[in-house]
Parts: sequence; structure tokens; C-alpha cells
Amino acid sequence: MMYEQQQVRMDNMRNSRRQVRRRNRMAIELEDHDENNNNNNKMEIVDLSGMYLDVLPNSSLNLASISKLDLSNNNLQVCIYLYVSTYICICIYVFSIPESLTARLLNVVVLDVHSNQLETLPNSIGCLSKLKLLNVSGNLLQSLPPTIENCRSLEELNANFNKLSQLPDTIGFELQNLKKLSVNSNKLVFLPHSTSHLTNLRTLDARLNCLRSLPEDLENLINLETLNVSQNFQYLTTLPYSIGLLISLVELDVSYNKITTLPESIGCLKKLQKLSVEGNPLVSPPMEVIEQGVQMVKEYLCDKINGTHKRKKSSWFGKLAKCGTFNGTNLPIDDSEGYIIPNYRSIEGMASPRYMGMFSPRRLFSPKSYFSR
Repeated sequence: MMYEQQQVRMDNMRNSRRQVRRRNRMAIELEDHDENNNNNNKMEIVDLSGMYLDVLPNSSLNLASISKLDLSNNNLQVCIYLYVSTYICICIYVFSIPESLTARLLNVVVLDVHSNQLETLPNSIGCLSKLKLLNVSGNLLQSLPPTIENCRSLEELNANFNKLSQLPDTIGFELQNLKKLSVNSNKLVFLPHSTSHLTNLRTLDARLNCLRSLPEDLENLINLETLNVSQNFQYLTTLPYSIGLLISLVELDVSYNKITTLPESIGCLKKLQKLSVEGNPLVSPPMEVIEQGVQMVKEYLCDKINGTHKRKKSSWFGKLAKCGTFNGTNLPIDDSEGYIIPNYRSIEGMASPRYMGMFSPRRLFSPKSYFSR
């Protein structure tokens, strides 16, 4: 009993310390806000991260003056009242950001709400016309609101470590300024067709999903430098031919999938410096080519495109000689040329009756011991 009481006291002390730190931090924020009010042209940076907030505090902050808002590592939730009858009201807490909050962040440029267990994003996020960086990683989001396409200034979207099963179909048509799209560690099955319209995209990270294919017209991503679709495991089996038309691509990671053949067009990627293909059951290019590095892989695929890939010539003469079918003088054999006639034996001599029996079917396909008795 004494131990339990001691534990309760210790928990209360911890909670009290957290509350003190939270109040002190809020006081600092509000003081900074009052000072900034003296200069109407100065935008504010508000950091409320890691404060164990369940709800946003009621303060005199002018939301329209905030340029960066950090609400990460909290436990934000919205209280929704459901009136069952005149006398009965049910209160439900939903892990979300209030619609009224985002609607008033008219000048916010950076919004960071990662690690909050958010289940939804408000539709009013589309009002953030000046937003350039949105970090919603480490939550429980199953989808992004379609209104996100109205954030036309957005340059970086980080939605890693969520439960996304799809992205808005039209996400690529309006977000023309997007340079980095990170959606790794989700449950995405496909990337929307509109993704290929993100012409300013530099980095696309879609690893650790359930992707079954990539958009066919990737060649429109003329500025894409890094593409990572690794670790989709048994789901991703092929790559589109257009992946070799990404003229700015420097790094390509397709490791740990079920890809058996790399598109020959990859040989045309002049800027490609890093290629990761381990963990795939690749047949083409063969492993001995891959082990020689990205340059040899590109040369191999280029040769296949041009039809100049050198294959080892097989000769039935050479195979017969190797098997010991021919009898008599040891003749030099070259696998690439087949049966080589010695210098001292002329073509006319080979046509004489003396040697005609050498090429008879009986001799060619009989064991060596039959003629060496």
C-alpha cells in the first residue's frame, strides 16, 4: 500500500512539472507575441512542440501573423458533441486539427504537426495558399483531403509513417511547385496518374508501401533526381519503360522488390550515378553485370537497345569436339569460331574421299571408344 501511494505521489509530481514547463513555455510564447505586436510587419514563429497538448491553448495569438507553426509531438484532439436527445449529450474526442485553426493561418509558410496521432486533416487546409512545407508524418492518416491541391505554393510534403492507402487523384495537377514528395511507410497500392505532372519534383520517396506499379508516363518528371520505390516486396514486379526517360535522374533505388527485368531504357540515363537493385530476382541484367557497377549495367542495357549485345557464339562443331566425338589428331578448338582447321590442311584436302568419312553421322554421334579400337 505504501509503495502504491509513493508511486501516485511521484506521478503527480511529474505531471506538476510538466504543467509548469508548459505554462512557462506558453508564457514565453505570449511574451514574444506581445513584443512582436509592436511591429506589425514582423511575422511570428510559434513553437508548441513536445508540450503534451491535448487541445490548443486559448491565447491572444494573432494566427494571421504566424509564418511557422510547430505543433509536433503533442496529442491534439478535437471535442465533438453528439446530442442524442434533449437531455443526453455524448462527447467524442477526435484526433484532428480544428477547422477554425487552419482557416485563420492565412500567412503560414511552415506547418509541422508530425507525431500527433492525427486521424484526419481539416478540409480548410486548402486555405493555406502560402504554405511551402507541410509535415504530417508519424500520424494515423488514412487519406489526405482533396483540398490540399489548393496549396499551390507547397514545395515539400512529408506524409511518411501513416496509414495512407491512396493519394488524392488530382494531387499532381495543381501542386506545380512541389519539389519533394515523401510518402514512405504507408499502404499505398498505386501512385495517382497525376503524379507524372509534378514537373518540378526533385525527390519522390515511396518505399515501404504496397505499390503494384508506377505511372506509365514518368518522362514528364523532367527535374526528378532521386526516385526510391524500394521495399514494396512481393507487390512491385515491373518498372515502366518511361523510367529510363527521366533525364535528370541521379539516384534510383528499386531494391527488395520482385523485379526480374530492368527496362532497357535505363541505359539511356546519362546522369544516373547510383543504382540499387539488390533483393530482386533479376535475370536481365545478369548478376555478373550488376556486380561490375552502374556503368556496366547501363552499357549492357544500351547494347540491348542497339542490338549490339555480344552473346557467346555456340557451335555444334565445338560442342562435338569438346565431347570427344572427333577421333585422331588433336585439333585446336575455339568456342567462338567452332571447329578450326589446322594450317597445314587445305580446303581441297578436306574435300577428298580420305576425310569425307570424318563428317558422317555415324562418326559424329558415336562414342569416341567406337572408333579408337
